[in-house]
Amino acid sequence: MRMAWATDIHLNFLEHHARALFFQSIIDCQPDVVCVTGDIAETPSLIFHLHEMEHALRRPLYVVLGNHDFYFGSIEKVRLMVQEWCQQHAGLTYLSDKKSVELTPRTVLVGVDGWGDGRYGEYWESPVRLNDQACIEDFRGLDREGVLRKLHCLGDEAAESLFERLPSVMSSYRQVLVATHVPPFKEACWYEGKTGNNDWLPYFTCKAVGEVLLEMAQRHASCQVIVLCGHTHHAGSVQILPNLKVLTGSAEYGQPRIEHIFQIE
Repeated sequence: MRMAWATDIHLNFLEHHARALFFQSIIDCQPDVVCVTGDIAETPSLIFHLHEMEHALRRPLYVVLGNHDFYFGSIEKVRLMVQEWCQQHAGLTYLSDKKSVELTPRTVLVGVDGWGDGRYGEYWESPVRLNDQACIEDFRGLDREGVLRKLHCLGDEAAESLFERLPSVMSSYRQVLVATHVPPFKEACWYEGKTGNNDWLPYFTCKAVGEVLLEMAQRHASCQVIVLCGHTHHAGSVQILPNLKVLTGSAEYGQPRIEHIFQIE
């Protein structure tokens, strides 16, 4: 089983020809399945690009959504839109809406969108303001305290989803691949080869998800967990526990690429 992984591909920044070249680069690697960990496009063109990619690749496509996928929409409505679309297209799976996907008898894939939950770093002192707060309906009009409450809620929601799903799959499989958009540990929040500073960590890490992953990995020491994430646009790898590793993918606007090809037993 070969799985191609990409993240933060931002297809809405590309003309048709450039998108076709990107899709062909994936096909040329001959993967059996493809996984994308968020920031596929923006709400107005998200379904178009999902359909275009599914049609071009003609192999199972597994996705979670990133913050940019909700731009110019609301989180609930976009998730429902993607859920409904995937239910009608067998080749496309929204992992946040799926308990798990068996890739091989030894390896399973689970996924959750994830969100920077404001718990790492120095939220109140940070001068950073993401475009999320202007471009996603859920954040418009919120003051700083309201934004933080919303970030906590989104992080907790992702963590609870994993907490419900991981115990059964970690008891049944030797390896679990966890697809999410936002790094779940500050050590996995890479910027130019270093960990992001306290100004950026509130928006670029999800502590709630990380705490669930730590607990589950410690409970199931014989199961190897590999987390695939993006969001920071800078690559890095960190071994959190002997059986818990996080890979953060790189990205550049207008130049999507395959992050890694996994050979899965």
